[in-house]
Order: sequence, then C-alpha cells, then structure tokens
Amino acid sequence: MLNVAIKAARAAGAIINRASLDLEALRINTKSPNDFVTEVDHACEGVIIETLLGAYPDHGILAEESGRTHGAKHSEYVWIIDPLDGTTNFIHGLPVYCVSIALTFRGKVEQAVVYDPTRNDLFYATKGRGAFLNDKRLRVSKRTRMSDALIGTGFPFRRGDNFKRYVKMFEEVMQQCAGLRRPGAAALDLCYVAAGYYDAFFETGLQPWDVAAGSLIVSEAGGLIGNFTGEADYLHQREVLAGSPKIYAQLVTTLAPYTRVIKEEDLAAAPAPAAEAAPTAAPVAKKRGPVRIKKNEAGDDAPL
Repeated sequence: MLNVAIKAARAAGAIINRASLDLEALRINTKSPNDFVTEVDHACEGVIIETLLGAYPDHGILAEESGRTHGAKHSEYVWIIDPLDGTTNFIHGLPVYCVSIALTFRGKVEQAVVYDPTRNDLFYATKGRGAFLNDKRLRVSKRTRMSDALIGTGFPFRRGDNFKRYVKMFEEVMQQCAGLRRPGAAALDLCYVAAGYYDAFFETGLQPWDVAAGSLIVSEAGGLIGNFTGEADYLHQREVLAGSPKIYAQLVTTLAPYTRVIKEEDLAAAPAPAAEAAPTAAPVAKKRGPVRIKKNEAGDDAPL
C-alpha cells in the first residue's frame, strides 16, 4: 500500500514540475476568497485516484477537490488526498508545496506519503515502522526550552477563520519562542516537525487532507500531535498542534484557551445582507480576550 501511494505521489509530482515551467499558461479558479484551485490540482488528483483505485478498487477516497465522489463509499479503508498542498505558493512560483496522501483504516492513519517535487524529497511512514525522508530515519528535535524553539504556523485566510483570536495566539507564542515561520503548506510543515527542522507547528482552519499524512509522519518520528488542548481528536476539529514532546506540552498550556476558535456561526457567516449578519455580530463583540470555548458551543468541521 505504501509503494502504491509513493507511485501515485511521484506521478502527481511529475505533473506539478511540468506545469511549474510555464505558470503563465495555468488556468486558475477561486473556490473562495484567497482559496485557489488550478487545472494542476485537478490533474494531480485524477492521476492519484486512478493509481490508487487501480490497485485497490474497493477502497474509499476522500480528496480535496472531488470529496467522496470516487471509490467505495462504505469501505473501512479510505485514502485521504491533497493533490497540491500550497496552491497559492505554486501559482506564484514560490517552491514550497507538496503532494499529500494518507490511508486510513477505521479512521486511523496507517500509511502516509508527503512528496515535495521541487526538492525530490519523499517523506513517508507506516504505522509502527517509523518515519523516513528518502532513506533517512526521521526523529523530532531534542530541544526542551521554548526560548530555543523554532515554531511553524499558518495564518488564517479563509471565511470562518477568526483572525483576531489568531493574532492573540501569535503574539503569545512569538514572545516565548526563538522564531515563528509560515511557509504555506501544512503537510510539509508537519514533515518539518518530524525532521526536527521545527520544534512544533500549530494552525487553525485545516481540513483532514491537510494533516492526515503529516500526522502519522510526526508520530512515527517520536513527536506528539493533537488539538490545542492536547487531545488526540484533531483530524476533524480544524485545529492542530504538533511538536517534540517537551515543546508540545508547553504549547498546549499556551494554546488551550484558544481551542475551537472556529465556531459554527463563523463558518455560516458568509458575506450577506446585514439582516443575516446580525446574529453573529453580538457574540464577537463580547470577546475581550482568550477564553475557553465550551465543547457544546464548538462547531464541527466544515462539510467535506
């Protein structure tokens, strides 16, 4: 299964590399403000799905662009695919993007591949067998002090993201660590935690295909991954925190008050007439600082 995933990732990477030679010829569409999709995303997703289902026709598929329209609908095996993570970087020619493929069995990630075509870097992991970059075993960093830590993050940019709350998080973390970085491809960010380049990574607003593969690579490299309160329920919670054990524990203390920053009413608050926007205005006005949002107030992740 891992070899099939690697084959699919490399096929998609070849498409990406060819397209990167002539970015001006790309057709780009906008899914929502600041959220782009190109013909390359669709072509990569197509070749990945074709490769996976060619080998495992009875498996399910959850992909960023096509959702669950392909594959078996009720299989216990589900491939979670992001054909091009970092599309905005790609269309601007910034070489920080990747292909992400994960296989889940009964909801647990069993196989993971993240391929960076610009560097020909292949990150991969099998549950219980360790994580690797090309042929090198990966281990998370050994740093223990936040003041020495380099932290990765992702800025909020989609509708429903709570930017003001994020700025407060950013301010708190920035004052505790050695530096914050935001390259723009969450799957690669998680791999960088596994490789020890980062000591930790956190972001809100992520979907399962952004984190599924990277999450296994982190854990197989000896790191921890969860939501902002340190619980293992992160895949569908639209928030993720990963890091080496010591730094992870310290960041949980900092980020726990900000858990579930994306709420049901935020996701529903599309640009709309004032009458529709009114119900969400009052709660926002009441928030004066970091507060824990009760679980029964939290929204589930956005519809896939």
